Amino acid sequence: MEIYLSLFTSSLLAATLIPAQSEAVLLGSILLIPDQAVGLVLVASLGNVLGAVINWVLGRFFSDSVGRRLFSDESRIKWVSQWYKRYGWVTRFGSWIPIIGDPLTFCAGVMKEPLWRFLLVVTFAKTARYVVLTTTTMQALSS
Repeated sequence: MEIYLSLFTSSLLAATLIPAQSEAVLLGSILLIPDQAVGLVLVASLGNVLGAVINWVLGRFFSDSVGRRLFSDESRIKWVSQWYKRYGWVTRFGSWIPIIGDPLTFCAGVMKEPLWRFLLVVTFAKTARYVVLTTTTMQALSS
């Protein structure tokens, strides 16, 4: 149970703007209890998605002040909003990328990304990363 709590906590923190390494904790957990790999992936994914939602909420909360500070003139705000409506949600597929992904989830909140689409894309991207990492680890362990 302690392993799951540590994994959840590190995954949650790693998805916020706080630097943390959930991948290392996941790999260490898999080495300790390889027969529970599916559960470990689910816990890591849950924590990581929840951390991304925290970023999204913070972005929504600060959207007016951040938006005004980043884009001082109305035409720039309009251009960025139109670009984001067309292409921005696709960038959420990069939410799993270290360093880049966390600010992307914050920006999604600032740009008022619908929560349902945010959750769909971010959950897919973050879970896929953990599945690939776990699969690769399990294959290495079995050879």
